[in-house]
Amino acid sequence: MTDEHALRATDALSRPFSVRGLTSPNRIAMAPMTRQFSPGGVPGQDVADYYARRAAGGVGLVITEGTYVDHDSAGTSGSVPRFHGEDAFAGWARVVDAVHAEGGTIIPQLWHVGVTRAEGAPPVVDAEPVGPSGVSLSGEPKGRAMTQKDLDDVIGAFAGAAAAAERLGFDGAELHGAHGYLIDQFLWEGSNRRTDAYGGSVVARTRFAAEIVAACRAAVSDDFPLFFRMSQWKMDAYEAKLARTPEELDSLLTPLAEAGVDVFHASTRRYWLPEFEGSDLNLAGWVKKISGRPTVTVGSVGLDGDFFSAFQGNGSSVTGIEQLLERIERDEFDMVAVGRALIADPEWAAKTLRGRTEDITPFSAEMLKTLR
Repeated sequence: MTDEHALRATDALSRPFSVRGLTSPNRIAMAPMTRQFSPGGVPGQDVADYYARRAAGGVGLVITEGTYVDHDSAGTSGSVPRFHGEDAFAGWARVVDAVHAEGGTIIPQLWHVGVTRAEGAPPVVDAEPVGPSGVSLSGEPKGRAMTQKDLDDVIGAFAGAAAAAERLGFDGAELHGAHGYLIDQFLWEGSNRRTDAYGGSVVARTRFAAEIVAACRAAVSDDFPLFFRMSQWKMDAYEAKLARTPEELDSLLTPLAEAGVDVFHASTRRYWLPEFEGSDLNLAGWVKKISGRPTVTVGSVGLDGDFFSAFQGNGSSVTGIEQLLERIERDEFDMVAVGRALIADPEWAAKTLRGRTEDITPFSAEMLKTLR
């Protein structure tokens, strides 16, 4: 990297980012990535060390891996951390302290997998998969449609988790509304076939998500920001669209922003791809333009292959971030979330900010097998 390029990266990414009571020292976030290294759902010292290494390596904001809210059907693995129970909370308190000790900020990603839950899987083996309409993402019958009591229970679980996050010292919380999990199952017409107030039009499909956001907002203080992760694509449905036009995106975003979302985290597989015809804005750019809220972009930052290649056992080479810098310099979005590049190299942020990109360790799928 040339001295000029290094200075440009430093100028663009070293600026602090503030929202409510959270101030990240820079514009680099660690993207949430499920690692499954929390036996019994309890994050141990190795998990605390893992996140602290990224904060020590220059990450301004750590967004934790998805962590299950307190609802029997929320999870589908016994080694994904949960966000309920005193044992898990004690583990999370250690994580928070470790990240703060390295100068970083941290928010948990609160998660319910919905109908994608595997029947008979832990942590609650007899819990039935639930979703908006009792169908899988591919449209096959699965689980059962949620009753009003189910909806109220899940809304309460998210609100309780948000309150717990603030109590434990986290700097905010993120609601996982992306990738075909429960909240997203309500947002997407492919999985939401309800004919009551929670289904039908784009606005009606946002009702459940907006009620979760509003309940979380009411459960935390004014200083505590709420992030909302969203995506067009779903697991097993990469061409899915929540919104096919900016107008539809406006209909989706407005209820969520009004309910209390402070920051939208717009997940794409490749951050440089335009979202709609006639503009080179990516999804995070469009969300910021329409909602007026700050946004986080994500999607193969610093790598030449998307995350799907990692599932196939492939590595990815390190690539430049010139286009990323161009976009953040013109305020298309506010923060950049980095995923696999940070698994590969905990010091990715510091090396990028200091112009040492030639020293960055490339990603290998083998790295997913250990927590380091």
